[in-house]
Amino acid sequence: MAPVTKRDYYEVLGIGRDASEDDIKKAFRKVARQYHPDLQTGTQDKKKAEEKFKEAGEAYEVLSSAEHRKRYDMFGHSGGPQGFGGPEGFSGGAGGGFGDIFGDIFEDFFGGGRGGRTRPEQGNDLQYNLELTFEEAVYGKEAKLKIPRWEVCEPCKGTGAKSSTSVKPCTGCGGTGQIRLQQGFFTINRTCGQCQGAGQTIADPCTTCRGQRRVYKERNLSVTIPAGIETGMRLRLSHEGEHGMNGGPPGDLYVAVAVKAHPVFTRKGNDILVDLPVHFVIATLGGKVEVPTLKGKTSVKIPEGTQHDRTLRLKGIGAPSLKGNHTGDQLVRVKIQIPTKLSTRQRDLLEAFSKDSDLAGETEGEGIFDKVKNMFD
Repeated sequence: MAPVTKRDYYEVLGIGRDASEDDIKKAFRKVARQYHPDLQTGTQDKKKAEEKFKEAGEAYEVLSSAEHRKRYDMFGHSGGPQGFGGPEGFSGGAGGGFGDIFGDIFEDFFGGGRGGRTRPEQGNDLQYNLELTFEEAVYGKEAKLKIPRWEVCEPCKGTGAKSSTSVKPCTGCGGTGQIRLQQGFFTINRTCGQCQGAGQTIADPCTTCRGQRRVYKERNLSVTIPAGIETGMRLRLSHEGEHGMNGGPPGDLYVAVAVKAHPVFTRKGNDILVDLPVHFVIATLGGKVEVPTLKGKTSVKIPEGTQHDRTLRLKGIGAPSLKGNHTGDQLVRVKIQIPTKLSTRQRDLLEAFSKDSDLAGETEGEGIFDKVKNMFD
């Protein structure tokens, strides 16, 4: 009988030869879900699906092992002189058994879990939303925070039991935390429903946490807010999140910053922007005016003939940079004020100025009417 020709493992999973470990796992999930025998209806469909399912499992087992994948890429299905550690180049489990591979890959598929509550579990990350004034964001501050979080119960040290004698092995799983189940043609492990994977039951719970192993507490923290921080930025405080379970590490705390709007100033990167009302006479003739800054008032020179929305720059009185020693500037945007009420003398003077300047004809350069006329010539 002629030997059965096996399909290329990369082709079986529908991936390229440069696929990453994560790509391989995702591809196997997709193929395995498609051909799992328990999801097929007809007998013939089940048989074909079972073959493809086994084929996908074999491909995943070899390609998910870095060493086996290297041999496969070099020697193909034979695995070379060393093979893959089993008959016909297939070991039956790169990670410790055929069932182990599927037990890991289908935890979410069958609703199961491996290890349950006996595994060390990292605590959840937390986020604290901190609102700052404009000045606090520019110059920084020391913020006092109160963080509510789950912490390991001190009296029972996170066991959930009043005493060590209160802890008994679970009768449902024999203390393993897992129950072996037959799924079609292979076996997987599922979390024990009686002890929720802990492998033990508590006869006399801790009176402080009532067997929950953690308690809800409020922790006081002092956090340095760096000068120059802006809305949308987050500070990360390692291990200040919720406590882990079963000896797992705590999560992290993220402080999300939101800066209140200022009635006068706005931010533009490290620069601070302020609109400065300037009388049209000063804008025309030039002069000095006072301008507000976060450090108090200062004077700024308005050049003769300053136009509306012209921006003047005051060096070095902006916001500090978070990435170095650079400090931004203050940008002063001129907003020319036009009087709405004039005295008789003021009106006479402006009318005389208008006649003297020949504003109607725009003697300086091409007038507006000439410009419009030239558009149609």
